[in-house]
Amino acid sequence: MVRSMTGYGRFQQAVDGMDIVVEIKSVNHRYYEYSSRVPRAYGFLDDKLKPYVQQRISRGKVDVSVWIETADVPGSEVTVNFTLADGYRQALRELAERYGLEDDTTAGMLARFPDVLGVRRAAEDEDAVWEAVRLVTDGALSRFVAMREREGARLREDVLSRAETIRRAVEKVEERSPQTVKEHMDKVQARMRELLGDAAVDEQRLLTEAAVFADKIAVAEETVRLRSHLEQLEHMLAGDEPVGRKLDFLVQEINREANTIGSKAQDIALARIVVDIKAEIEKIREQIQNIE
Repeated sequence: MVRSMTGYGRFQQAVDGMDIVVEIKSVNHRYYEYSSRVPRAYGFLDDKLKPYVQQRISRGKVDVSVWIETADVPGSEVTVNFTLADGYRQALRELAERYGLEDDTTAGMLARFPDVLGVRRAAEDEDAVWEAVRLVTDGALSRFVAMREREGARLREDVLSRAETIRRAVEKVEERSPQTVKEHMDKVQARMRELLGDAAVDEQRLLTEAAVFADKIAVAEETVRLRSHLEQLEHMLAGDEPVGRKLDFLVQEINREANTIGSKAQDIALARIVVDIKAEIEKIREQIQNIE
């Protein structure tokens, strides 16, 4: 199933006395890039979250945020970061002295500064914490993946529609190419008659000219390969594996064939068809940049 690289999922649940929120979001990226924000007291979760999330996400810039609020749970204790509190206390004292203010710092005031107070769970509870966070992460991942799949389905339909437009344009190229040879030969024949007057036109020379011109503008090989690439594109979009990078390479090949056809175009009608093909290719290229 095609998935977009853009996604968002949030899940909240109370588990074992902890109110846990996990938020996962992602945007386009050429590879897989992971970043996370977890409470300082639960830093050990980083090493567990990264490989766990990567099992479900193979590409994109992924950001995971975790919030944990604990109740009065056995094995938990409130901690004080005295070094940080001392720093805040000294800063407040210096502010009071500099501006001639009364230093009325209280313990409650210091406690409200970021990271002065914290909650630490006993080391033996780490496995239980991870299990609780994992459950909530599963909920966030389910919503995240569902959003990616919905967006991926939309991208798939758009790309398939544009591929069909290209296929119809290729049919026009195949129809127009022989007409181009005939029109060219009619012009050559008319020109030769104009130059030779009543003298006989060398039919063998005309045939040779036709063969050379037909070979010069022949696009049969290119259209066959282009059709094959379009079939391969449809096959990739029908699979279950991440195909974003493969599609990117395939679209380069499709564009290469279109360029070759364009370089052989000898009349305005063919040139316009090729311009339309390349416009659709560019739109497909833009869309697949967001496919996982």
